[in-house]
Amino acid sequence: MQRYSLLIDADDTLWENNIYFEQAFEQFVEVLDHSHLTPTQVREVLDEIELENIRIHGYGSANFGRNLQQCFRVLAQKPFTERELETVKGLAERILEQPMQLIDGVAETLAYLSERHHLILFSKGHPEEQHLKVDRSGLRPLFRDCRIAREKDTATYQALVGEIGLDPEQTWMVGNSPKSDIRPALEAGLGAVLVPHPHTWSLERAELPALSKRFRRVERFAELKSLF
Repeated sequence: MQRYSLLIDADDTLWENNIYFEQAFEQFVEVLDHSHLTPTQVREVLDEIELENIRIHGYGSANFGRNLQQCFRVLAQKPFTERELETVKGLAERILEQPMQLIDGVAETLAYLSERHHLILFSKGHPEEQHLKVDRSGLRPLFRDCRIAREKDTATYQALVGEIGLDPEQTWMVGNSPKSDIRPALEAGLGAVLVPHPHTWSLERAELPALSKRFRRVERFAELKSLF
């Protein structure tokens, strides 16, 4: 049996994540209560703020709270108080209190794959927050290694291959994000498998290449058993 090294994303691949950020955004729209901007238009403003701040502060719920506060300052139509800003910040803080909800088929599929291949959890975000979620998930023992990157671009994948000593021809990235999991992995010479999620963050979307021997797509995480 051929043994592969499988790099596996965490948020929205192994467990639900973005749905909680979306819930916080919906609550933010209610608090903002803008007289004429639609939620879509508010989201556009927030996206611009997040794109700029990611370069400085990175990801995670704390940074999301900072972004919501900045968006509130920009769009508020009347003078606001520090208490209102704290309320906005609290919408993001409650994300960490949400239950750890594994996606269907994840636990049993990882158990199956871990007996046959080398599993490496490879995610991006705030390191402390991400490691906390890994521990809460109960999945850490199934992985040979756990790596959290500030960003997942082509250079990051190339560096990881060198650090761990991976063979790109025998290494696959599995995840839900075209921007962070698929395109840069393929550009680094790895294989990639898209496991789409209906609520993938809008900033993680990107054009996908055509399916090939090195780029596969499955509809459910459990289908990875038929590939590997």
